[in-house]
Amino acid sequence: MVKINLDNVKLYAELDDKPQFSPSKTTIKDILTKEALEFVVLLHRTFNGKRKELLENRNLKQKKLDDGSYTFDSLPDFEQIRNDPTWQGAIPAPGLINRSSEITGPPQRNMLVNALNAEVTTYMTDFEDSSSPTWFNMIYGQVNLFDAIRNQIDFTTPRKDYKLKGDIKDLPTLIVRPRGWHMEEKHLYVDDEPISASIFDFGLYFFHNAKELIKVGKGPYFYLPKMEDHLEVRLWNDIFCVAQDFIGMPRGTIRATILIETLPAAFQMEEFIYEIRQHSSGLNCGRWDYIFSTIKKLRNKPEHVLPDRDLVTMTSPFMDAYVKKLINTCHRRGVHAMGGMAAQIPIKDDPKANETALNKVRMDKIREMTNGHDGSWVAHPALAPICNEVFSIMGTANQIYKIPDVHVRTADLLNTKIEGAKVTVDGIRQNLDIGLQYMEAWLRGSGCVPINHLMEDAATAEVSRCQLYQWVTHGVKLADTEGTVTPELTTKILDEQVAILSSKSPVGDKNKFALAAKYFLPEIRGEKFSDFLTTLLYDEVITPTATPIDCSKL
Repeated sequence: MVKINLDNVKLYAELDDKPQFSPSKTTIKDILTKEALEFVVLLHRTFNGKRKELLENRNLKQKKLDDGSYTFDSLPDFEQIRNDPTWQGAIPAPGLINRSSEITGPPQRNMLVNALNAEVTTYMTDFEDSSSPTWFNMIYGQVNLFDAIRNQIDFTTPRKDYKLKGDIKDLPTLIVRPRGWHMEEKHLYVDDEPISASIFDFGLYFFHNAKELIKVGKGPYFYLPKMEDHLEVRLWNDIFCVAQDFIGMPRGTIRATILIETLPAAFQMEEFIYEIRQHSSGLNCGRWDYIFSTIKKLRNKPEHVLPDRDLVTMTSPFMDAYVKKLINTCHRRGVHAMGGMAAQIPIKDDPKANETALNKVRMDKIREMTNGHDGSWVAHPALAPICNEVFSIMGTANQIYKIPDVHVRTADLLNTKIEGAKVTVDGIRQNLDIGLQYMEAWLRGSGCVPINHLMEDAATAEVSRCQLYQWVTHGVKLADTEGTVTPELTTKILDEQVAILSSKSPVGDKNKFALAAKYFLPEIRGEKFSDFLTTLLYDEVITPTATPIDCSKL
C-alpha cells in the first residue's frame, strides 16, 4: 500500500455541522476522514501538474485561434484510430442500459429526494453548473449522497415529509457531475495550493460510495464537463485507473459520460471516446454550454456573431451539425448518445402558457429521439412523463444499434449563419436580466434558478455574458432602433435592470444585485473577458476560516 502523508495539507473550513434541513446521521467529519483525505491528496499530488499544464494549453490555443494560426480540424495522430471500425466503447453498465429520461439538479437533500422519486431512469446530481460552490453546498452534497446511497436520506420539515419511495437499488441510477478542470476548492490546500475541485468532488464521492454502489447492483458513474482536448479526457481515465486500483476495484467499473459542450470537443468526439473507452458510457449534447463555448472561442471574429439568444436554437446550422455528428460517432462506437436539457418548468397559474411550454418540451424531445438520441434531460419531475412517452417510441432500451448516415464537415460545425438573425435592444435587456438574476442568486448560494419559467444554470448565464461582450466588441447594428451596441448602451440598461430587480428582490436590501453588476460591468462593456463566470465570482462565495486545520493531525 502506498504511504500517503498529510503534511502541508490544510483545511480552511468549518467541521461543525450546519445542515440545511434536519440533522443527518452523517456528519462532515464522516466525509472528511483521514483516509478519505489521504486518497484525494494522492490523486491531487499525482495529477494536478498535468491538469494545470492542460489548462495552459487552452490559453495557448485561444491565442492561436485569435491570430488565425490554429484551425479546428481532425487530429492527424488519430487518423488510423478513426479509420479503424473495430474498436468500441464499454458495453452499457448495470443501471445505464436504459437512459431514456435523465433529470438533473444539485445535491441538496430535498432535491435529491424529489429527483430520486421522479419517473426517470437516471439522475445526474450536479456539483457543477447548477450548484453554487459554497463550502456547505459542496460538503453537504457529499453528505446527502452518502445518505441517499444508504437509504438514510429521509427527513422532515415543518412543511413537508421527504421520503424515498423505495430502496435506492430500485430508484433512478445516480450519475455524479464533479466540477470542471478549471475550478479549485479553496477550502483545502495541498502543498500551498488549492486542491483541484474536480479531484475533490470525484475523490470524496468515489472513496466513500464506490463499493456501496456495487452492493446495490449499480456502480460509480460520472458526467465529465467542459473538456476541450482528448488529453483532458486521458487525464480523467488515468485518475479512474489509479482510483480503482487504490481500493481494489476492477478497472472498467467506473463509467463516465462526457459532455460535449465546448466547440473544440466537437472536433474530437471520436478521440474522446477512445481515450476513455474502457470507462465510456457515451457522450451528451450539453447544448447551452456548447452555445456559450462557440461564442467564447469565436468571440473575436465578426463573421461569427450570433443574434438574440431566442433565435439560436437546436435547428441552427452549427447546432444541428454538432448533434448529428455526436449521434453518429457514439453509435458507431457502441455507446449512448444523450440529448440536451429541456429547461422549461411548469407554469402553475397560467394553463394556456403551461400547455405551450410543455408542447415545446415534447417537440424538442421528438426531434432528439428522431435524430437518434438514446435519451434526454429534463429539469423538473413534471416533464419526465413527456420524455418517457416520446422515447418509448424507440421500442427498445436505447437505439445504439441505429447509426445515422450523416457526414458532418468542419464548415458545418462552424456555420453560425442563422436565418432572420438580428440583435435588438430587447435582446440586450433579456441577456442583462438573466445574467444579473443568475449571478445574484449564485452569490447568495443558489446555482439552479427559475427565471421566466425556465430553469437557468451557469451555462445559460454564460451565453448572456458572452453575447453582450461579442455585440459590444464588434459594434453590432441594432435591428429595432437606430445605432449600434455600445458600452454606454449596455451600461445604461445594466443600471436600469439593477434598479428594477433590486426593488423587487424577495430579500430586500440583502440582495446582491449591485455586487453582481460590479463583476458584470467590465464584461458587458467589452473591457475584459473572463473564462468562466464561476471562477470570476468564486472568491465571493468562499468562507475560509482564519485558522487552518492541520490535516496531518486528524
